[in-house]
Formats: sequence, structure tokens, C-alpha cells
Amino acid sequence: MKYRTQTRHSICALAVLLLTPFAAAQTDADDQETTLDTIEVTGHHLYTDRLNALKSPTPIIDVPQSLSITTADQIVEQGFDSIGDIVLYTPGVTQSQGEGHRDAVVFRGVRSTADFFIDGVRDDVQYFRSLYNLEQVEILRGPNALFFGRGGTGGILNRVTKKGVLGENFVGFLGGVDTFGGGTVQFDGNYAANEKVALRVNAFYERLNNHRDFFDGDRFGINPTAFIELTPQTTLNLSYEYINNERFVDRGIPSGADGRPAEQLVDITFSDEDLATTTFEAHIIRASLSHQFLDNLKGNLSASFADNDKLYANFFPISFDETTNIVGLDGYVDTTQRQNLVLSANLVGEFETGFLHHTLVTGGEFIDTSNNNDRFNTVFDQTNDDVEFFTATRPINLRGGTGVNASGQATTVTFSDLNDDTEADVQVYSAYIQDEIEIAPWLDIILGVRYDSFDITVDNIETFIDTGTRDITSRRDDRFSPRLGFVLKPQENISIYGSFSESFLPRSGEQFADLPDDPSTPDDDTLDPNTFSNLELGLKYDFANRLSFTAAIFEIEQSTPQEAAPVRDPATGQIIDANAGMLEIVDSEIRGIEAQIQGQLTDKWDISAGYSYLDGEQVATADVLDASGQLVIAQGEESGLVLRELPEHTFNIWSNYQVTPKFGIGAGLTFQDESFADNGNNVTLPSFVRLDAAAYYDLTDKIRLQINIENLTDTEYFPNAHTANNITVGAPINARFTISGRF
Repeated sequence: MKYRTQTRHSICALAVLLLTPFAAAQTDADDQETTLDTIEVTGHHLYTDRLNALKSPTPIIDVPQSLSITTADQIVEQGFDSIGDIVLYTPGVTQSQGEGHRDAVVFRGVRSTADFFIDGVRDDVQYFRSLYNLEQVEILRGPNALFFGRGGTGGILNRVTKKGVLGENFVGFLGGVDTFGGGTVQFDGNYAANEKVALRVNAFYERLNNHRDFFDGDRFGINPTAFIELTPQTTLNLSYEYINNERFVDRGIPSGADGRPAEQLVDITFSDEDLATTTFEAHIIRASLSHQFLDNLKGNLSASFADNDKLYANFFPISFDETTNIVGLDGYVDTTQRQNLVLSANLVGEFETGFLHHTLVTGGEFIDTSNNNDRFNTVFDQTNDDVEFFTATRPINLRGGTGVNASGQATTVTFSDLNDDTEADVQVYSAYIQDEIEIAPWLDIILGVRYDSFDITVDNIETFIDTGTRDITSRRDDRFSPRLGFVLKPQENISIYGSFSESFLPRSGEQFADLPDDPSTPDDDTLDPNTFSNLELGLKYDFANRLSFTAAIFEIEQSTPQEAAPVRDPATGQIIDANAGMLEIVDSEIRGIEAQIQGQLTDKWDISAGYSYLDGEQVATADVLDASGQLVIAQGEESGLVLRELPEHTFNIWSNYQVTPKFGIGAGLTFQDESFADNGNNVTLPSFVRLDAAAYYDLTDKIRLQINIENLTDTEYFPNAHTANNITVGAPINARFTISGRF
């Protein structure tokens, strides 16, 4: 009953949030005429003349979906240098550890390492993305396959890159150092070759360091672009990006006997200083062509090719015995080579049918992916296994592949046990159509559907090496994904919306490593995709003084086909019913609310604040019996287990105040409720509050000095995890000093 009671309380809270702006709106309407921006404004409208996540030039207030935008100015002001920094200040989403080598975002309780896009194009390789060349970051929440295709199960994150600007010549720069010893330099230069051609180059270098032993690394990238006006109706964007990243891999600390992070180990890095590393190199070519056929018809064509090469070698704790102070270490090395070709085209048209006004978006997409992946597990010579045990000391007694184990024996480790070697080819054909129908000035209806044909073939090279026979598995999924919505506008600056959308994720997962078999069918018949649906009701209200309020209530349902779990006797652990050859459908539900306010309180004072409430339970995958053999929870019923890394409450706020024309200050707070590090709910990540601050001083109208302080109160906290024994240790108080300018 606790779950339902809290949900009712949350709905009541949302009702108060929904009703409050109506009272304010009525006062505004009585006292003054509301005026709204009708031109493109960074952070207020999605870009209307460039590729973006929504394909159509729709003001945020008319989008029937919860979303957040972080602009380039906000990135600099708050000192963000990673996707994780942005996520921490975004309602409804949290960051997962990503095993220390990749961005991993939990969108409304759904974990993803692949729902990333750049200029609306899929960017699903696992790495840490930099922010040096971005105009803004768009986070859309809720399943929506209409524009994104497979995935997008809890939401997506789209990065909008900087493009050449006609008629302007400028040079921007940023340099910074932090108290850990890291630093960064960034360059942004635009050159207008003539009235129709603009060239722009963004580049950066970053030296990585933090509070953890052994951690170091660097990354750099360069992104030259060209914006060409071929005709008054036709524009072309060309871009090449080179990315090179290298860093030490740290997967955190294990949990203790009390089911919480083992705080006595926060200063120990459980890894090999010389061997644990990840490298990533990518060459990315992007082109987009836009043509205005008629005043009411525009077309976009884009092409992207990315060649990615990644290596990831790591060690990580899998157990910890507090009575003996001994930790178990495991490890592996993984390499990925992936080539992605993405071709997409769409038309956006406006027309009338009787009294109805239509904004029609129709398009298609083709994706061709070649993915090679292998994994070698560690082998310790003393155990002849992938696990060895060490005394939990600082530093851990393992370096360069040699060390001394907890028994005092010399041990050597190699990455020599082939665990996985696959080659996968993926081809995806997609077509979609969406119609935004204005039935009246106060009512829009949105109808859309997408068709995806997802075809994958996986060649298991490991089987061929072991047996000399080929093990090739393939599957094709043909799926329709609908989207329905409405936008009700009682006045121009208020919208009430509702939406329903669906998405799916093939059982090859996000990285195409495997195709699990369906136990109820003959060999090589693979499981159906996971499916997701989203119901959402929300409110958006733009105040007259450039302040925007949004709120939403939603429910996500997930359905996952999988092999039935066996029923075990709780006393002996023996299998009572193996459910051999059976298939079950495991469902889960996530319910929640979100609220966000952004904009200017006064000419000198701006604010961004967000709150989310999330609650979701797993469904029992097998009958649960008590000690006497009585049924406690039947298979398919709510298990009482909460989804991992699903904090019930999160809150964030950031505010800047311009004290004088040259001097300004900023302050922020993030609160994250406790959550579980594992689906078994055995280990808890404690709740935490982190305070941040900033100060800015303009030396001239072109040069700014800035300091950003993170974790002002030096709080010990554990922001995320990958498993119950891979828990991230948050950074202590630290500061970054930067100088930036534009000429």
C-alpha cells in the first residue's frame, strides 16, 4: 500500500503545481497583455533552421513531451565538462557509473548507454562525450520511437553542435585549471569567407585528473565545419570531427556487510595502475543539406559516417569481507571496432484542409552498422581463474600484472581467457510520418507512426575457434511505433498536453553482442524485442518576464520476454520446478512526476530548478515461497523490489545573480534520494546533498575570469554505481579557475 499511497500523494502534489500557474496566469491576463518571443531564442525554442531532435520547428510550449535544454552559456557558467554534470542538474534523469568508461544515463528509471544523438543522428558508441563544440544539449524524456527509432526507451539525449555563422568573424577561447591538477583549453573560431560561406573550427585539449589514486588521462578533439549557402533556398553544412580519448578506469568501491558502500575503503582504488585503461579514437564525417522548396515546404537530407575504435581494460571488486579485510578482484579487456553509416531525409510541410491546419513531417532513415567485439577475461596464475583475493590496502598490491595476494603469494595476471568474439552486421530501414493538426487556435492534435525493419546477423567467432564450425544467428524485427498527443492552449502562453508513445529495443541489446534464444522454440529462434509504452500528462506555462514553468505526470510500462526462472525451495535451494523450455513475459512499471522552472526572475537574477518523483517496481520472475513452502508472491505479480538506481526524490536548483555590471555570483544545490545499487535491493546508495558555487568577473567586455567550486561543504557521497560492488566515490571539495573570451 505504501507504493499506491505515495503515488496518490504525488498526484495531489502535481495537481497543486498545475493549478498554481492558472491563478497566476489569470492575474497576468487581467493586469497586462502577454507578449511572447516569436523568433528563435537559445534555450527557449529548439533550433528552427538546423537538424534537431524533433525534426520540425516546434516551440517548446507546443511539444507534447517533457524536455530540458542546457545551453552553451549554462555549460560554461556552471562549469560543466561532462554529460554527467548536465544530468545531475536535470529532473527525471540520473547518471549511472558506466563501468568507468562510458556515458550511462538513467532516463526515468530506464538505463541506457546508446540513446545518444548528435544533430539528430544516432551516436550509440560507448564513450565519454565532450562538450567543447556544442550550442546546446536537449534531453527528451519518455519512450518515443517516432523520430528516434529503436531505443529511446526512457528518453534520449541530443547534442546540437556549433555551425558556421555567415557575416561574422570571431575567435573564442577558454582556458582552465582545477585543484586536482587537471586543466583544459578550448578554441572556437569563425571566419566568413564571403557572404555565402562561413568556416568554423572548434578544438579542445583536456588533461584529466581527480581525487582517486592512479587516475589520469587526456582527451582532445577538433571539429572543423563549413556552412554554405548554395542558393537563397538551399544550405549545406559539412563537418569532420576527430576524437581521441585515454583515461584510467576506476570502478569504485565494494559494499560492506551493512548493505551500504564500505566507507572505510573510500581512499582505495581497486585496480592495476598500469593496465586499467580505456582508449577511444573516432573519425566522424557529417553533412546536412536543407532546401526550401516552397514557403510552406522544406526538405532536409543528412549523411553521417563514423569509424570508431575502442579498447577497455579493467579490474573491479566483486566481494568484500569486512572481518578479514579481503576483497575479490575480477577483470577483463574488451575491444570494439564499429563503423556507422546513417542516411536520413525528411520533408516538413504546412497546408490547409478545410478549417484544419496541418504541419506534416514525413521521412525515412537507413542505418548500416558493422560491429566487431571481443573480450578476454583475466587469468590469475595462483587460482587459474579470473578472480583473485587481495588485502584491502592502499595501494592495492597489484601493478603491471604482478602482485601479492591475500595469502602472501606472488601472483601474475594476464588477459588470456577468450570470453567473447563476435562480428555483427546491422541494417535498419525506417519510415515515419507525423501530422500536427491545428483544429482550433486553442487545440492541436498530434498523430504519428514509424515503421522500423531491424535486421541483425551475429557471427560468433569464438565458437568457430573452439569447434571449427560457424555459429551464425540472425533476426529481423519489423515494428510499428505510434505516437498520439494533444496540446490544449487556454491562452497563448499556457499549454496542457497529453501523449501516448511506444518504443522497442531488440534483444541484441544496445551494443549488438548477442542474440538470446527463445527456449520455447527450436534453436536459433531469438527472443522478441523489449517493448516500452509511455502515458504522459503535462503543463507548460511561459510567464511574461521570460520565466517558464513545466510539470508532468507519467507512467512507463516495460515488457520483456525471457526464459522462465526456476522455482526453488527456500530451505534447501533445490529446484522444485525448472520451467524447462518455458517463456515468460516480465513487466515493470515506473510512475512519476516532474516539475521544472527556468528563466529570469529579474533582469539581474536567473534561475533553473527541477524536481522529480520516481517509483517503479519489478515483477516477480518466479514464484516466491516462504520457509513452509507457502506461496508469498506469485510469478508475474509485483515483487516489492524497486528498480535499481531509481531515487524516489531528486531536486536541483542553480541561480545566477549579477551583483554589478562586471561581477556576478552563482550557487547550486542537488539532492538525490537513496536508491538501490542492484535489482536484488541488497545494497543502498545513501541520499546526498551537494552544494556548488561560482563567481564571475569581467575584466573587459570581451574577457571573463571565473571560479567554480564543487561540493562546497566537502560532503562524502556516492552518486551512482554499476553493481552492488562497483560504487562511485563522489569528489571532495574542488575548484576550477577559468579565463574565457571572444574577440
